[in-house]
Amino acid sequence: MESIAIMTSGGDAAGMNPAVKCAVEYSRKKGYKPFLIRDGLRGLIDGKISEATRADVSGILHRGGTVLRSSRSERFFQYEHRKTAYENLQKLGINKIIVIGGDGSFRALNQFYEDFNIPFAGIPATIDNDIPGTDYCLGVDTALNVIRESVDSIRDTATSFSRAFVIETMGRHCGYLAITSALSSGAEILIAPELEHDLDSIRERLIEDCAAGRDHIIAIVAEGTNMGEKLTSWITTNLKMDARLTVLGHVQRGGSPTVRDRIMAYKFAVAAVDSLDAGNTNQIIVFNDGNFGCTPINEVADATYTLAPELLKLSAHLAK
Repeated sequence: MESIAIMTSGGDAAGMNPAVKCAVEYSRKKGYKPFLIRDGLRGLIDGKISEATRADVSGILHRGGTVLRSSRSERFFQYEHRKTAYENLQKLGINKIIVIGGDGSFRALNQFYEDFNIPFAGIPATIDNDIPGTDYCLGVDTALNVIRESVDSIRDTATSFSRAFVIETMGRHCGYLAITSALSSGAEILIAPELEHDLDSIRERLIEDCAAGRDHIIAIVAEGTNMGEKLTSWITTNLKMDARLTVLGHVQRGGSPTVRDRIMAYKFAVAAVDSLDAGNTNQIIVFNDGNFGCTPINEVADATYTLAPELLKLSAHLAK
């Protein structure tokens, strides 16, 4: 009986646990013996690998984060430690890996494949939604809903005190979370890396709005712009409105997975097991235009992620 090991790596994202559960159950159904790697790449080196039991994946569907835990390992960049990881897998007869994580995790496993010929399938999981080649990554919908609830709550206070609130979202250098959240929460200002902003134009627009009766402002800022504090001060000075900055931070990575993230996790996991079962070696599972497929790791690693033009077009007016 062939064996498949499942691991989570990199930043945690809601949807990882449903993906682990489905990957274990579906691989067993396909005739594989499933194993779990705990603590990500570090656990692969340290031998924290065990055969998956039904108890391991029972009651984890609704939990955020990753029950397998995660890590970023500098040691994995060194050949001797990768060789140790390979020997750990050999001892248990494991010859395939499913990694649930981001592009950095995929590159690490691709190097592992080049060194020791251990095939892997990657399931994209990052709230940043910045992996090239796929429209969707696990954890995005849950993060957007966390942001939506936070912005809705903050707007209650904004209207009560006639204040402006600048809300900073995560996303590294990708503005997907900020842009989608600004549209879905009815924000008045949006600052994101992919959009050119014009503060003079924003000032004129909002002065006119305030003269017509607007008594509060919600601004969404992507962390990659480093504009949170600057925009807060700018609003106070230029719009004569008390402004406060709220950095949502890591609350966006937690929370029980939404229905969409749970169902997408199942579909990604099934596609990953099927990819390995078909003999693919270093493929990333992608979701585009409603369909799942596979993309070679080099096409992901060598590409630059770009936001959908229609999303940028919809949101451009909020930056001017």
